Amino acid sequence: MAVSPDTHCPIGGAEPRISVVIPTFNRAGIVTRAINSVLSQTRPPLEVIVVDDGSTDGTAALLERYAGRIRVIRQPNRGVSAARNRGVAAAAGEWIALLDSDDAWQQEKLARQVDHLQRHPETVICQTEEIWIRNGVRVNPKQRHRKLAGMIFEQCLPLCLISPSAVMLRRDLLTAAGGFDESLPACEDYDLWLRLTWQHPVHLIDEPLVIKYGGHADQLSRLPELDKYRIRAIVKILRRGCLNPAQQQAAQAMLDEKCRIYAAGCRKRGRNEEAQAYLSLITRWQASEASLPLNF
Repeated sequence: MAVSPDTHCPIGGAEPRISVVIPTFNRAGIVTRAINSVLSQTRPPLEVIVVDDGSTDGTAALLERYAGRIRVIRQPNRGVSAARNRGVAAAAGEWIALLDSDDAWQQEKLARQVDHLQRHPETVICQTEEIWIRNGVRVNPKQRHRKLAGMIFEQCLPLCLISPSAVMLRRDLLTAAGGFDESLPACEDYDLWLRLTWQHPVHLIDEPLVIKYGGHADQLSRLPELDKYRIRAIVKILRRGCLNPAQQQAAQAMLDEKCRIYAAGCRKRGRNEEAQAYLSLITRWQASEASLPLNF
């Protein structure tokens, strides 16, 4: 459900306790922007957990400057999914607000979401609109990136429509879903949202309360062949057998489309065996995991 920040409704229920989880790896030059944006919120969270995923660039020393204001967890480098999951497991709040270390929040972000949760106690997932900055220049998202509200499983199949930095969701919902898939090098958020949106509506605050910064070399969204990981996520949700007939049909159609597109790209690069493996996946996605293409 999309709401205007100016909508007036009776407020009920206790204020939610929010744990903010920020994963970071070798971003000493920009992680402070993310942390400072949380510490300057008009509605402070219960806690700020920064998971240092094995940084070697001086991030650890930088985080020490925030002693007493944030909680730092350090682990060997295992990827962003493992870092997020570690932070969520350590969280004390009933709600998790994620923030990528290259993004930042507007000062009213948490206040707006708390207000929405109190006005709409049925909410389990809530996100906000965003401002996009790429290479220092503000850009407008394309129509296909437009955020939607409600039961949006089918709309989430082509590409990711929920931003980790904009979302707040119940911790028990996230843990029950199994958290982020640590075996995925990319599209781990796409995978999680499919596992949640087939049964839960997404609420949207129609106000840009997150600033997403793009264009830097270590963005996961810049990795090649992202559709390979989206295909894997679609196969996973299909094999669960949880979708209703309309969702099942939409997921199967998207799997077909993405397999054909990915196979065409493989052929273009001379990887004909891999192309054939993905084309055959269209008709045998229900088979065992062992039958999936090599390096799937």
